[in-house]
Amino acid sequence: MPSVNHAFDLPPRLSGKADARLIGADEQHFAAIAATLAEQVRRLSDDLAELRLAPAGRGRGALDRDLEIHRLSARLRLLRRYGLDACLGRLSFADGSAEAYVGRLGLTDAAGGHLLVDWRTPAAEPFFAATQAHPQGVTVRRRYRWSAGRVTDYHDEVLDPGELRTPVAPDDDSALLADLAASRSPRMRDVLSTIAADQDAVIRAGSRGALVVDGGPGTGKTVVALHRAAYLTYADPRLGAGRGGVLVVGPHERYLAYVSDVLPSLGEEGVRTCTMRELVPEGAEAVDEADPEVARLKASGRLVEAVEPAVALYEEPPTQTFLVETYWADLPVAAADWTEAFAAVDAGTPHNEARDQVWEALLEILLDRRPDDVEPDTLRRALETHAELHRAFSRAWPILEPTDLVADLWAVPAYLRRCAPWLDADQRRALKRPEGSPWTTADLPLLDTMRSRLGDPGASARNRRRRAQEAADRAYMDDVVQRILEADDDPESGLKLLNRGSIRDTLVHDDAFEDLAADPLAGPFGHVIVDEAQELTDAEWQLLLRRCPSRSFTVVGDRAQARRGFTESWADRLTRVGFTDVRVARLSINYRTPVQVMAAAEPVLHAILPDAELPTSIRSDGREVLRISRAELPALLTRWLATEDGIGCLIGVPAPNEVAPSERLAVLTPTTAKGLEFDLVVLLEPDGWGGRLEAAVDTYVAMTRATQQLVIVQG
Repeated sequence: MPSVNHAFDLPPRLSGKADARLIGADEQHFAAIAATLAEQVRRLSDDLAELRLAPAGRGRGALDRDLEIHRLSARLRLLRRYGLDACLGRLSFADGSAEAYVGRLGLTDAAGGHLLVDWRTPAAEPFFAATQAHPQGVTVRRRYRWSAGRVTDYHDEVLDPGELRTPVAPDDDSALLADLAASRSPRMRDVLSTIAADQDAVIRAGSRGALVVDGGPGTGKTVVALHRAAYLTYADPRLGAGRGGVLVVGPHERYLAYVSDVLPSLGEEGVRTCTMRELVPEGAEAVDEADPEVARLKASGRLVEAVEPAVALYEEPPTQTFLVETYWADLPVAAADWTEAFAAVDAGTPHNEARDQVWEALLEILLDRRPDDVEPDTLRRALETHAELHRAFSRAWPILEPTDLVADLWAVPAYLRRCAPWLDADQRRALKRPEGSPWTTADLPLLDTMRSRLGDPGASARNRRRRAQEAADRAYMDDVVQRILEADDDPESGLKLLNRGSIRDTLVHDDAFEDLAADPLAGPFGHVIVDEAQELTDAEWQLLLRRCPSRSFTVVGDRAQARRGFTESWADRLTRVGFTDVRVARLSINYRTPVQVMAAAEPVLHAILPDAELPTSIRSDGREVLRISRAELPALLTRWLATEDGIGCLIGVPAPNEVAPSERLAVLTPTTAKGLEFDLVVLLEPDGWGGRLEAAVDTYVAMTRATQQLVIVQG
């Protein structure tokens, strides 16, 4: 067993907390955790090595092997990532039952004893939810602070002093406040051990319908969103592997980089994260929409109604009879035949993927007209390679590209007028753009809708190649089997069973021709979490709803931070765009932003939403807001970088160019600063940031990024 005090590295100023009566039980428990972790790492490593050396197999067997390798690898990475510091804290109970240690993962020793209770289980809930008003049977909650794998401090919270059974260490500061006062870094810090009760209640809420997490700056909305993703993936069986999973959508790439370590640190690697741009292939190169009126028109969900008539123009049956000339007979295809073939498409099948259904229906019509002396397979092979028939069919049911049809809507006024008759002449003129113009971010929802309606342009060609490959494989297998049977002269041989069709089917590999990988962001997902959701347009909501047919969403946002304005309630907005079950959870405690900063931001908030409630800050350890001239800025930055820890940010419109970005000093606009936090925030001339509403929102967002010091540069 490891030596005493191996897990604790308390500084001299905390010598009182090193008393064996306070940490002796922890030392013994940590020793057991360390031994079990070492054994599990060894066993997992051996199992992985053995599994990787085993034959891969084919089909379901290969898939099961790959899934098991993925599962074991993820567990091993988590164990190696944390070690002892996987432990978050300890609960002592009023009924005298054994203390429970809560961790990032569950851990059981060889005898079946629980060394760590997974934070996502019901048994761990009191660690986050218990309060002095509602202790839930807990007398003391201990939270550990770790550094380099050792405990550098711990904080005891007495929740029920009347039932106290264990010695506690006196504390002047709670674990939460100590954590909030720490300097920031370029990555979101690990805050799992200090999740507050109001946040935990939202994290553990059920996944049915749409849950809105509404709250002002600093209330922990992003923390809740990410921890909820990990919790739901673990706790909700409908969201596990192979059942859609969870998608987290953030406002911009810097946000994704900032939170990139959070989900892996929670033991969850299966959640996908992206921005709205990344959901659509054209998003990578899309530019911002410069014309506000055009942006408004494209933001409306109604433009989606233009998709169906735009595609329908290419699904109108030909009205002229077409003659298919073959060696045996000329076979006519009349208008009624085209109509019958077009009607064979299953409801909901995308246009390009329905092509094979129409083709098969057309072939069946022609095969029914074959001469009696012609075998069906013979005529089918002739029709399959009939060049004129293929050309006529391609004209009747063409393969369509979503970008072509959307580009035509903007470039061809008559096409737009037919597909969107509710637009007036001025609106159509505003939407018109030259061919070859770059896509804008406002185009992305319509492109996505069109892509969903059309389906994969390459599906039909791949299906033909697959069928040809499978036919070739079957012919080759038949030839091999025939040769084996001809060479077998044993009348008792079991090889004759190879004549059975069921056995021959198993000899043809169904994975001989691989499909192209599907878009992992196309869905469907079991649950979608959207951060900074107040910025989404109606059209963007429709894009997300297509990826989650169950409409199981976590919607995270703040109406006061909406640059386009947000006068509706959340329930009204979401019901209007297609949700049917909306609940709202309000976070009202500001854990991040000091009182001094929020006092300065309050007039700006009320200029945006006069009836908005300012979240209550629990920290008053910030510094007074400074107002300086531009000439004083270089000296302030030099002094701060030399004397302070943490990271700072200069925010302006456009992004300031006076200072080069560095590891400790970011340079952003209010939009790209959303969702982030900094020790120092410097606003450059916010009075000149543009129009009234957007400028007010940008100012409010930028001011409330500060966790320690806010500086406003004027003139």
